[in-house]
Amino acid sequence: MTSRRTILKTAIVAAGFAVAGLNAAVAEELNTLKEKGVIRIAMSGAYPPFNFVNDQNEVVGFDPAVGTEIAKRMGLEAEIVTTAWDGIIGGLLANKYDAIVGSMTITAERDEVVDFVGPYYSDKRAIFTQPGSDIKSLADLEGKKVGLTLGETHEDWAREKGYDINTYKGLPELLLELENGRVDAIVNDSIAAILAMTAKEQEFAMFDDPDTKPFGAGIAIREGSPELAAEMQKALDSMMEDGTYVALAEKWIGADIR
Repeated sequence: MTSRRTILKTAIVAAGFAVAGLNAAVAEELNTLKEKGVIRIAMSGAYPPFNFVNDQNEVVGFDPAVGTEIAKRMGLEAEIVTTAWDGIIGGLLANKYDAIVGSMTITAERDEVVDFVGPYYSDKRAIFTQPGSDIKSLADLEGKKVGLTLGETHEDWAREKGYDINTYKGLPELLLELENGRVDAIVNDSIAAILAMTAKEQEFAMFDDPDTKPFGAGIAIREGSPELAAEMQKALDSMMEDGTYVALAEKWIGADIR
């Protein structure tokens, strides 16, 4: 049977072929962005505290702060764009925006269709339940309802494990479903979930996936622009060297998460 990962990969590659002519015409995008003076940066807007929409309808959080600072150091203005996570790479390949700074895990599959800058932070997969739950390990997830964000790497992992899953648009929905008992557990990057539940005073229990090593979150850009990648990496490195990165991490996350 064709796996969901293969289907997704095929769809992404197809999208890449569809815009191949356009990408070839602007193989190196740095000069084009410099001429425009603006870089469009995408994220879901549904992953607090990394990126979310505040009461003033502004997209804020660690991701837009990092993206905006990188743009500033490149002499560019950042335009933040929100889009559904499960189609975010397709949107990048279709030139709807110029980069993804949205807590995207760097994976071999994604690296085949986009280029990555970074990583700019690291995290690990964790499983969250309500306090007092009888789910204490991965084995206990068998036969339980598991909630995940649609399009995240955790979804592929859960499907390969054969778990009974429900998918949602973002972390806020996941937390609500867990709190209301519509799922027995949720799977997410540990930092974002811990901070979000702590902020809303939602009680939880958790354990790590013992088989998964920490992973890096990177900035995705279209392939074929090494000068753009180098300029963005230079800006990111300078942020980490002069203390700006730590200041932003402390503000939004409460710790240095490199």
